Amino acid sequence: MELRSQQVRKIAPEMDPLKMGMGWSAGDLEKPQIIIESTFGESHPGSAHLLELVDEAAEGIYESGGRGARYFATDTCDGMSQGHDGGNYSLVSRDMICNMIEIHNNATPYDAGVFIASCDKAVPAHLMGIGRINIPSIVITGGVMDAGPDLLTLEQIGMYSAMLKRGEISEEKLTWYKHHACPSCGACSFMGTASTMQIMAEALGLMLPGTALMPATSKELKIAAKEAGAQAVWLAKNGLTPRKMITMESFENAIMVHAAISGSTNSLLHIPAIAHELGLTIEADTFDRIHRNARYLLDIRPAGKWPAQYFYYAGGVPRIMEEIKSMLHLECMTVTGKTLGENLEDLKKKDFYETCDDYLQKIGIKRTDVIRSFEDPIGKNGTVAILKGNLAPLGAVVKHSAVAKEMHQAVLKAKPFDSEEEAMEAVLQGNIHPGEAVIIRYEGPKGSGMPEMFYTTEAISSDPVLSKSIALLTDGRFSGATKGPAIGHISPEAAQGGPIALIEEDDLIEIDIPGRSLRITGIKGKAVSAEEADRILEERKKAWKPRESRMKSGVLKIFSQHAVSPMKGGYME
Repeated sequence: MELRSQQVRKIAPEMDPLKMGMGWSAGDLEKPQIIIESTFGESHPGSAHLLELVDEAAEGIYESGGRGARYFATDTCDGMSQGHDGGNYSLVSRDMICNMIEIHNNATPYDAGVFIASCDKAVPAHLMGIGRINIPSIVITGGVMDAGPDLLTLEQIGMYSAMLKRGEISEEKLTWYKHHACPSCGACSFMGTASTMQIMAEALGLMLPGTALMPATSKELKIAAKEAGAQAVWLAKNGLTPRKMITMESFENAIMVHAAISGSTNSLLHIPAIAHELGLTIEADTFDRIHRNARYLLDIRPAGKWPAQYFYYAGGVPRIMEEIKSMLHLECMTVTGKTLGENLEDLKKKDFYETCDDYLQKIGIKRTDVIRSFEDPIGKNGTVAILKGNLAPLGAVVKHSAVAKEMHQAVLKAKPFDSEEEAMEAVLQGNIHPGEAVIIRYEGPKGSGMPEMFYTTEAISSDPVLSKSIALLTDGRFSGATKGPAIGHISPEAAQGGPIALIEEDDLIEIDIPGRSLRITGIKGKAVSAEEADRILEERKKAWKPRESRMKSGVLKIFSQHAVSPMKGGYME
């Protein structure tokens, strides 16, 4: 099999001298040529350390007879974009990084790729890019940061900020928390979107076994990066491309793992978008079907007790997979050239679990404190549900494992707001009361780029009364750190005239998580029949007028014009 790079050399005679102009030798030109894509940049802790891993991967490529080429398209940070319009750029950045991967690889073709990222939009962007360019590919993720003093982690800052605004802590105390929440590089140390998507990359078979969500400060992570570089050369020589490996069964494995770890609801944006680039279709109902019978095992924040660095200590993705092995497709192919089942058996013969146990011994806890056994799960019906009804004809998502039992079935009075800022102010000023549903709309992909509703959810979940007596409903999305009564991705979104745009003050909203239902059941505080509710909504729809887009120019305008429904993945088409 002639490598792609060698085919192109015959067509484009300028290729050789241009590469030699940046230091390649004549011998390098004959080797397998490997693109090393990363989001390295001083943009946030998840990307600032990635150059070390890039260099390790390049060394592994070189030692295995290949030649690596470093490419960069850095990402933004959802944490740094909270509370201002920067959050509108978060989801669109995923698609733009994916576009750059396509441009980088297709403008100068390579034989294989190593893809290095850590965080919320960067990892899914790389997975989407891998599917789109379909060259032999392997992922190495940037791991997870250490927890701070007393196991302080970043997702607690929103809670403490809300406590300050309510007068419950001092400014000095909040400052101390802020100064100690991020003691190292790596993804934030909770099971947010960054940690979830690192795990999803391994669960799909695109990483070396056991390498997702390693401590960013560990020596094992650098070793893994070097090994990934070496494996990329093997993949190039053997022509094992993503579309030859990743199947519907691979995605079902990933979603089963997602249930076991109580993964971020943002995965319902990213997994369908990744599948789309691989020529597959993952619908939200697939998540619901798999989660209904899945074991929930991982006791990691925000839903659980421990910081995310403990995930690797307890055995990481392989340990999760060992526990739920009976529910997985073990025949799925992976980047090792072996099946998932073969990889799991190989790890038992190595010192992987012994290395993890050494970490556990140092902190004095047991593996089952972090990853419960299959026979003793935290829950037996997964962690997310897809709700549908006349409020969400195309669906909405809720992480039911983080919702108080009192709110699993409830009828609430609607309090609609046309932006998160208005809703946040109402919550903090005490203008939201038990028995109400806070509606935040015009925050979907076409409305504002679909930013996170993080501060409002934190204000609600940190209030012991509101967290058990109200719900937040939105066509926007939530941080992976979100806990509490939050229902998001409501589709169709308000900007498209979806029913969420038609809700008026004191309409009755029925939430039924066990029944997977989200419905408008009353008008102005009075219960009505389903037929009457539909008739009134139809009348309101005739009177509804589309809002002038807030996105007047640039990339946000492009995104708002081309983004699909959140239930389809929010990608541009």
